[in-house]
Amino acid sequence: MRGFKMCGREILGLDGCFMKGPFPGQILTAVGVDGNNGIYPVAYALVEAETFKSWEWFLELLKDDLGLGDSTNFTFISDRQKGLLPALSKVFPESEHRFCLRHIHQNLKKDWPGDVYKNLLYGVASKTSMPYFENSMEEMKIAEPGFHEKLSTIPASSWSKAHFSGRAKCDILLNNICEVFNRQLIGARDKPVITCLEFIRVYMTKRIVNVKKVQAKSHGPLTPHAQEVFNKIKEEASQLNVLMVDAEQYQVNSSRSQCVVNMKNRTCTCRKWDLTGMPCKHAVAAINDMARNDIRIGVPEELVDQVYWLSTWKKVYENVINPIPGPENWIPSPCPTKLLPPKHHKQVGRPQKKRKKSVGEAEVEAHFDSEGKMTRKGYTTKCSKCGNLGHNSRTCKGQGGENVENVVHAPSENVENVVQAPSENQVAGGENKTRKKCGKCGSLGHNSRTCKGLGGENVQESQSVSQGAPIDVQLQFFGSLCMQFVYAVCVCNSVCNSVNTNTKFQPTKFH
Repeated sequence: MRGFKMCGREILGLDGCFMKGPFPGQILTAVGVDGNNGIYPVAYALVEAETFKSWEWFLELLKDDLGLGDSTNFTFISDRQKGLLPALSKVFPESEHRFCLRHIHQNLKKDWPGDVYKNLLYGVASKTSMPYFENSMEEMKIAEPGFHEKLSTIPASSWSKAHFSGRAKCDILLNNICEVFNRQLIGARDKPVITCLEFIRVYMTKRIVNVKKVQAKSHGPLTPHAQEVFNKIKEEASQLNVLMVDAEQYQVNSSRSQCVVNMKNRTCTCRKWDLTGMPCKHAVAAINDMARNDIRIGVPEELVDQVYWLSTWKKVYENVINPIPGPENWIPSPCPTKLLPPKHHKQVGRPQKKRKKSVGEAEVEAHFDSEGKMTRKGYTTKCSKCGNLGHNSRTCKGQGGENVENVVHAPSENVENVVQAPSENQVAGGENKTRKKCGKCGSLGHNSRTCKGLGGENVQESQSVSQGAPIDVQLQFFGSLCMQFVYAVCVCNSVCNSVNTNTKFQPTKFH
């Protein structure tokens, strides 16, 4: 709790996950965000079910430990679990409650599937100023009135950045911080109660040690993730034009927008500085202009909120979880009330191990294997050499695939069409993919340097072609083969005579 108070980001994600073992129940969790935009688990508890009473009890203990009052303006983000909304309204009536945008989309996905509506929803929710938000809602109303009407039933203050306050110094729209923490608890959810709680404690202890190792390698005024984000902001700021009004107010123009920056109040009309506590690109452009005009303002990193400072991040993780001895060294509690273990009852059927899939989630996971990589199921491989389907370039034999066989064995009407290479329309390999033709014998499959003078590899193919041709065409075709054979014999005789007589080789002319 002390470490969370040092973070300076008044936002907590609330979620619950079910137990998998013989002891049914729910693990309620509260997770915060540290200065490096990592998770910071704050509290967890094991309850019988996810009801109004259990959430009320959990939030009352959380309220006492954090020292929060009834009128606190704390920020919570959740998936709208059962009993959580009325419990939050009772325990924290003045708090800001955000809804996870992903679960909102899952509820709307039943009637409006597809990425078009998803991108439309996320685009509207990401608008940080009211004018841009209202314009996006009007465009949605024109494009899809039903989708706009359904979305309007959910309060915009729960899912739109334009309606968020800047108290939390965080503009997240998803409750991924709890999802990440619940993912680490899979190994504990099928264990007995005490073993489950010990598993979580050990994980949180190891995580603090791992974060400290990262901190030891970090250098600079900001945390590693904050420095990476701020470097991108500075690159974008270099492309903006700045008009100085006075020492405090600046007008910053880009190709699509025009904003006003107030350096005294540390605000910008885009509201990104207000939401995150980190200067936006318009503010950084104004800081650079102040430096050019000899106005002392310091480096841009000095205007970043303290929640992103490396020193603050290190102070947060100075608070560790103390080790405890084994069960044999535990001292019996003097409390007169005896805590009884939960009643064990065997559930009907096999205990549930997997969670229920949301709408469309099973179809998406079908394209991935056990390691999270996309599979080739449902896709046909296409060769990059011949362009045919059913094989790749490594297994390609160069004959053009199944379609070329159909072309070669098709009957033709003249010898030229048989001997010459197939045209572009005949070859299924795509554009400009033809077979090699020998310049000496005219056969396919080799060139003049590798020609053996006997018609090459495609004599058999040509013979198969001639079998389906008319009789006169077959006679003409075999006659041309005989002429090539006689010419090869004459060339061999001439070579032998020139070797025996030591005369210059002159090939015999044959007509």
